[in-house]
Amino acid sequence: MAISHEDIISALDELVATCRDGEEGLRAAAEAAQNAELRGLFLTYAQQRGDFRAELEEEIRRLGGTPSTRGSITGSLHRGWMSVRSAVGGGSDDSVVAEAERGEDAAKRAYQAALDRELPPPIRAIVERQSARIREAQDRVRSLRERAA
Repeated sequence: MAISHEDIISALDELVATCRDGEEGLRAAAEAAQNAELRGLFLTYAQQRGDFRAELEEEIRRLGGTPSTRGSITGSLHRGWMSVRSAVGGGSDDSVVAEAERGEDAAKRAYQAALDRELPPPIRAIVERQSARIREAQDRVRSLRERAA
């Protein structure tokens, strides 16, 4: 069964919320990190999520929708990034990396949920490309955590 126009917009809007949560969480991780290289990496990923969000918002507008300005409706993703925010006051770089990895895991799951839907090919291509970049970021963050362990 083909996905409805409204369901496409809804799927994209959920990813917009995911990207917004990720952007905010990664900025919080950058602020919490003591290592300059780590701060730079998290800021780069935060900017990437902002770019992804803008691209998805443009697709929603192209489809006649209005992107929401809310964060994620999935409580687990929100809680994951709230954990990063709570680590800001005195967390070690190890704990910041671990929280960032949890946030990246949640983003990966959100993108997979969107890809499990029957998205039209042009939109699927955008979501697949962004998902691949998020998996790359997740792998990089995981390798940082493993090196620190």
